Amino acid sequence: MARITVRYMAKKLVIKVTAGADAPERCSQAFTVAAVAAASGVEVSLWLTGESAWFALPGRAAEFELPHAAPLPDLIDSILAAGGRITVCTQCAARRDMVETDLLEGFRIAGAQVFVQEAMADETQALVY
Repeated sequence: MARITVRYMAKKLVIKVTAGADAPERCSQAFTVAAVAAASGVEVSLWLTGESAWFALPGRAAEFELPHAAPLPDLIDSILAAGGRITVCTQCAARRDMVETDLLEGFRIAGAQVFVQEAMADETQALVY
């Protein structure tokens, strides 16, 4: 009897990045996966939490350096150009005294309820870095 393998392909990817300059490889991997997925036609929602929230402010992503990694500003531009969404966690923004008008164009602030709605939607894969 032949075995049939069915592969599930998520139509939407929700990525939560919890690391910033404190864990550069993990941080870079999250942005890279988001950018590649967005460029591949997957609907992407990238959530910045914890230390990664700082990258929502002008100039902060440009300060991030990791050898052999794509620059964060390029990855951010790629995500947004492909229609991806980048969100800063409400509590993380508040702890850093950020308001929506402080953020880069195209970024937003939203809370856990919105994250859960996005992550639990049909045909969605959620990843946490």
